[in-house]
Amino acid sequence: MTQNRTALVTGANQGIGFALVQELANRLGPDDLVLLSGRDPQRVAEAVSRVQGTARVEGRVLDVTDADAVAALAAELEEVDIVISNAIGPLVPDKTQAEQADVFIDVANLGAQSMLRAFAPILRPGGRFLVVASSLGTLDHLPQHLHPRFDNATLDQVEDAVEEWRAAIHNGTAEEKGWPEWINLPSKVAQVAAVRAVAAERRTQDLADGTLIASVCPGLVDTRASRPWFDDFSQAKSPAEAVKPIVDLVLADLDPARYGELIRDGKVLPWRG
Repeated sequence: MTQNRTALVTGANQGIGFALVQELANRLGPDDLVLLSGRDPQRVAEAVSRVQGTARVEGRVLDVTDADAVAALAAELEEVDIVISNAIGPLVPDKTQAEQADVFIDVANLGAQSMLRAFAPILRPGGRFLVVASSLGTLDHLPQHLHPRFDNATLDQVEDAVEEWRAAIHNGTAEEKGWPEWINLPSKVAQVAAVRAVAAERRTQDLADGTLIASVCPGLVDTRASRPWFDDFSQAKSPAEAVKPIVDLVLADLDPARYGELIRDGKVLPWRG
């Protein structure tokens, strides 16, 4: 990886995203730059003020649901070394899944897809592009008849499958078509599938250059987003604990066995379960 590195983290005002920025700031050098991004200018500025570390940290206002804004930031930066796509929409148990589907899908899926399209092409050789996903993103979390929508799919095909799923939610046919009621499941599978799609196209050159594209699972983490869904957090990690293996992966030498895969605590989670 080059000197004078530039790192970008999305959804970084709080939780895992903020912890990623803090860990990168601690472990990168004084000539490196970490960009903390989020949608709200005030929250971005406040979060930047709380980071302490060796690397320089700057804020960037970025709404990942705005593909033009994502592309504009990529054009401004021209080259990057580390990109961690972490942004996620709110999901709460006191609203129906259908009520929350659009915001959740727009941020978690369209956002990750836009980041992959805009920033993978400007990764410097030896760079790292990670999408924060979940162990729920393995293919076995969907009924088998839906597997072909995502298995060995192109990025265009993943995007089409996501929109097919979204349409089924809104027209009331999702259940009969076998889509899981909990929207987190298809969303995470689609995130991992999108990473696999981009990695499949780039694999030969990236491995030659020492570049890594992968998705990562931080495990159960005690955050504002996860709190409404779980009663027992005795085994949960803090955000600071959860991001250490992720940043270890960012800074480690490339292991070809991890390329394009879903990684949890340094280990590959099999795509087909």
